[in-house]
Amino acid sequence: MTSVRSPIVEQKKISRRGFMGAAATAAAFTVVPRHVLGGAGRTAPSEKLNIAGIGVGGRGSGDLRALESENIVALCDVDWRHAAGTFRRYPSARKYKDFREMLDKEDKNIDAVMVATPDHMHFMASMWAIKRGKHVYCEKPLTHSVYEARTLAEAARKAGVATQMGNQGQAGEAPRLLRETIWDGAIGQVRDVHVWTDRPLNGINKWYWPQGVDRPTDRPEVPETLDWDLWLGPAPYRPYHPAYLPFKWRGWWDFGTGALGDIGCHSLDPVFRALKLGHPTSVEACCTLVNNETYPVASRVTYEFPQRGDMAPVRVHWYDGGMKPPRPRELEDGRTWDTNGALYVGDEGMILGNRLIPESRQREYGKPPQKVERSPGHHKEWILACKGGKPAGSNFPDHAGLLAQVVLLGNLCLRPLIKEKMTKVKLHWDGDAMKVTNLPEANQYLRREYREGWTV
Repeated sequence: MTSVRSPIVEQKKISRRGFMGAAATAAAFTVVPRHVLGGAGRTAPSEKLNIAGIGVGGRGSGDLRALESENIVALCDVDWRHAAGTFRRYPSARKYKDFREMLDKEDKNIDAVMVATPDHMHFMASMWAIKRGKHVYCEKPLTHSVYEARTLAEAARKAGVATQMGNQGQAGEAPRLLRETIWDGAIGQVRDVHVWTDRPLNGINKWYWPQGVDRPTDRPEVPETLDWDLWLGPAPYRPYHPAYLPFKWRGWWDFGTGALGDIGCHSLDPVFRALKLGHPTSVEACCTLVNNETYPVASRVTYEFPQRGDMAPVRVHWYDGGMKPPRPRELEDGRTWDTNGALYVGDEGMILGNRLIPESRQREYGKPPQKVERSPGHHKEWILACKGGKPAGSNFPDHAGLLAQVVLLGNLCLRPLIKEKMTKVKLHWDGDAMKVTNLPEANQYLRREYREGWTV
């Protein structure tokens, strides 16, 4: 029996004696063991995956719980105090602080990797795993830059591994009903979509995380349980400060992707699927005051997409920081105009969320014909894909890579506002060539330089 690995993983020679011993052992089992089948990409459907987690103290703990039908065999986090609860939940899992060490030492023991680090580490950790032929589940927004999103998607396609981005809502019933309603022509051609979130704010004078602030100047001691250098990873060095972690990293340019990166891959996903979007032709942004340290308190980004088949050109408007479009007249008095939402404006009506407005129109319309296959669950999709099933709904090559590129393009559009002190900027985008055509200096923000010692 010949062992087959992903083409990106180096083949290892085995002696005739070793081969015969392995074959004899295999004959004693009704299910062929994983190591004989060849590791990643060859797990039998009846076998459990061996999964390693990278970044397990925050959102990663929830992802691991959703994957507990499989074996959680190794855990990595740079702050063992923050990850203590996860370590207690999986006492037999081997523990690490550096994911590179874990992937090297556990190469033969793991089939798949879950990545839930801060945004600036997503690409590095995911790429290290893919290069070793491991299946990868990575939290949104997939990467920190447009270039990384495309590169990671291409690497996953080449390696033939199963992938899934952590935008869990894509597996739900509501976005499927939305697609079916729009495809049924319930509101005619969709010309504009408005999507908004209150993040980074959460009510008056309350924050999910700070934005629009400068770098702190005091120098507190690094906690004993935290490896600060590993936490920084490929980001430029700066002294430790609790202003950056946990979770507060999201508002800093070097570490996070702001409100758009946090929520965009969730709330723009239904728009992409329902309207069959690809690359935009342009993206325009305006915002509150910005600086080189953190994202603005509030911003508005408008993407323009060309005609797709028989679907009309459409503009997608993004609002964050509490901004939102005017309340539509079609929305009845007394109904809440939420601080987070999506409004689809068609030639023959509107959809708020996934329901026609006014509600009387929804009752009259009823339910659309089913055209979209239902999901067994977001994490389950990935598990099944790892075991040879069809690709997961938000896999990197077919969906998540493009979605992340477009979402992060909105953040790129904010960068010239800092340097040029502009109040509004519009970039023309060549998606195939991955470049801005009307403001070449903006292309420097498509990717970032990695700190010395951090490579893929």
